[in-house]
Amino acid sequence: AQCLVGSEMCIRDRDPIAQQELKAKQEACEEVFPDADTFESVDISGETDTFRSALDEAGYTAQTIDEVYQALDGSGELAGYVITVTSSEGYGGDIQFSMGVGIDGTTYGISFLSIEETAGLGMNADTDAFKSQFKDQNVSEFTYSKTGASAEGEIDALSGATITTNAVTNGVNAGLCVFRILSEGGIGG
Repeated sequence: AQCLVGSEMCIRDRDPIAQQELKAKQEACEEVFPDADTFESVDISGETDTFRSALDEAGYTAQTIDEVYQALDGSGELAGYVITVTSSEGYGGDIQFSMGVGIDGTTYGISFLSIEETAGLGMNADTDAFKSQFKDQNVSEFTYSKTGASAEGEIDALSGATITTNAVTNGVNAGLCVFRILSEGGIGG
């Protein structure tokens, strides 16, 4: 994938910390939407109230949407979105991740940008075994089970880390809620 068009991603003369943050965002976009050719930043500043109202109404009061990128295919057509979400329900504090959602609503996965959960418990969220549960699913929302996932859209909770599991699951569901707004309203199109 190319640099994030229309964003700070293409600016090379940044301080080392800012460069690392931009690199992490680029890598997260590529990880959660590997089929995209380029990513374009969507100006969501005018949608903050719309997103907040929708999230609050859906019960995701501890989640915020930080950034949205359009994922474009090789011919420049919209293939979906990369949505960056912060969930403030983590055991160790805020959890921030990017998630990819195809234009048809299929999730392509999640990539953590910031997570400070308990080693060996909540930090297991940042493993392929956990993250892959959010991949290639087309559901309106995810749920989790402590006794083993048995239905579409249900994931296995992390053993000993229900708080982390809940924070990530609610964050993904918040992202899906905003995806529906984006796809129905054509924001950024």
